[in-house]
Amino acid sequence: MGKGNRDDRLSNLPDDILLTVLDRLIVPNAVRTSVLSRRWSLLPSMLSQLIVSVLDFLPHNGPIFETNEVVQSNRAVVEATTSILARRDSIRNTINLLSITFFLKDGDPISIGRAVAQTMATHKVEMAEFTIMTERDATQCVDDNIASYGKQFILFFDACRDTFSGLTRLHLENLRFGESDITNILILCKRLKDLRLFNCDSGDMTTLQADHSQISVLGIVDCLFSKVILNWLPKLTRMTFEGWIAYHYPLSVCYAPLLEAFNLTNTGLSWHEMIELSKFLHGTSVRDLKLGFKGEKIWVQPECLTKKLASVFSQLRFVNLDEIPEGYELTWTLFILKAAPLLKELYMTVWDHLCKMETDNEKRKALSYSDNKGVEWESPASNFQHKSLVTLTIFGFQSEEYMLKFIRHVMAGL
Repeated sequence: MGKGNRDDRLSNLPDDILLTVLDRLIVPNAVRTSVLSRRWSLLPSMLSQLIVSVLDFLPHNGPIFETNEVVQSNRAVVEATTSILARRDSIRNTINLLSITFFLKDGDPISIGRAVAQTMATHKVEMAEFTIMTERDATQCVDDNIASYGKQFILFFDACRDTFSGLTRLHLENLRFGESDITNILILCKRLKDLRLFNCDSGDMTTLQADHSQISVLGIVDCLFSKVILNWLPKLTRMTFEGWIAYHYPLSVCYAPLLEAFNLTNTGLSWHEMIELSKFLHGTSVRDLKLGFKGEKIWVQPECLTKKLASVFSQLRFVNLDEIPEGYELTWTLFILKAAPLLKELYMTVWDHLCKMETDNEKRKALSYSDNKGVEWESPASNFQHKSLVTLTIFGFQSEEYMLKFIRHVMAGL
């Protein structure tokens, strides 16, 4: 602009370009632009993506779980959600994404739920997401906390059933459900495509059974279920299953034929039974497999190649073995190469992450951590061949004999 030219070129842009810009801002910043002019005041109500997160209203310094901050930030989410949704034009403006993150606190969730329900009844909402947080994180929660949070959530769920029936994504944490609560949630939330549970359970050693026609992404992390059974998930393509407590096979896949990306991570304790991957992956179409060990006991049982095992691994293209404990034999991983002839990429992280691991010997003994974390598998190098592997990457590589021995085995078969 020349000197003295007061033209506002930004405001002269068409609505669709300005809305594209505002869609990339967090909601508080997008709403602040409404004070610029009468025209700008209308734009926030026309956004195609409404992403309202309590984290954007919390102070940048200080603990985020401070009670006063939680109350104030949650109220800000309620006000922002109800204000923006009330001003929407139901004829002109489709909502491509409505995503709200908030704390399970007092009556705020019900206020949010009712505002969203009204919007769903009068607008086209393609994707609707709730991420529901609790005031205490998992490390601070005791049984009384998760039981109380579970009751609060069910009250919210029962009060806003119309809202939940339209959700496409639901992330929950630190909740104790009743025996049939999760089943009822799955029945009501017919549009649900993405469900993630973190530190949740249904009481002492109960089984979680999953049946749903639309879920494509499922995450179950640090949940105290005795077993998870995937009865019927015909559209499931991605799953994370991390931190199980069961001694014997914590997961059963009955029907998930499209499952192609699988993340299995656990801290193996001395009493955990070794798991045969062919049983875990049977009936799936896994192409991308991550196995995480958190620097502790290897919980995978190396298997001899059979026709059944070969069929389970036949579609594998990418394998990531994460946080394998340091100093232990690596040749057991060759059984995956032998069973997956079309594998293209193998990534391994050999690392004892001391910040995450329990290092106190007395505590390790009390919590049943294993002294011997390794596993052996006898596979002569002479009969090992693999013609498809393109990439082998070892993060944390050191010139130790056990690593060099593994490299020699792999190179001999290529």
